[in-house]
Amino acid sequence: MPVPPPSAAEQPRAEARRQQILCAAAQCFREHGFHGASIAQISKTAGMSAGHIYHYFENKEAIIAAIVAQDLEDLLTLTAELRSASNVRAAMIERVAEGVLDQLDPLRAGLKLEIVAEAARNPRVAEIVRDADIACRRGLADTIRDIRRAAGHADDEAAIASMVEVLATLFEGLLLRSIRNPGIDHAQVIRRIQAAVDDLLDQES
Repeated sequence: MPVPPPSAAEQPRAEARRQQILCAAAQCFREHGFHGASIAQISKTAGMSAGHIYHYFENKEAIIAAIVAQDLEDLLTLTAELRSASNVRAAMIERVAEGVLDQLDPLRAGLKLEIVAEAARNPRVAEIVRDADIACRRGLADTIRDIRRAAGHADDEAAIASMVEVLATLFEGLLLRSIRNPGIDHAQVIRRIQAAVDDLLDQES
């Protein structure tokens, strides 16, 4: 049965409860995996009853959808900020540092990799992840297109899409490196990825 939306007065408390559940679920997914993390474990970690969990989320897939939606919102906010900057290219290269550190964070990396692993097994989670990826790629493509046009490049959609894929591959690869090599030199990686992004934006179509 659908849960009625909270009133205006109840919204801050409801949102705080949702975040409490999402944080607890993220911890459980990292520690036990998607299948190993039960609603009972999530409720214990969150410090609330399983009934409270189900009041906000229908199942674990709905929790994953909310986690993915939050990441998507952060990325779309970032691309909007970049496109509103006076120098979009400089802003993008500067924010690379923030993106690298985010991808190398072991807690965030562990959670993202767990969600992707579940997407390989679960068609519903795969749909959630792929829909978010489409929106992310669209936002990044718009940003790259603006930068390239300002520099006098005339790119077709295939060229822009390939640049987006290269950037996505570069940053998503950091998730694996954060697990395989936790001692990675963050400063050196940031410097070289900034140079790689700068070079990519200048390449011919």
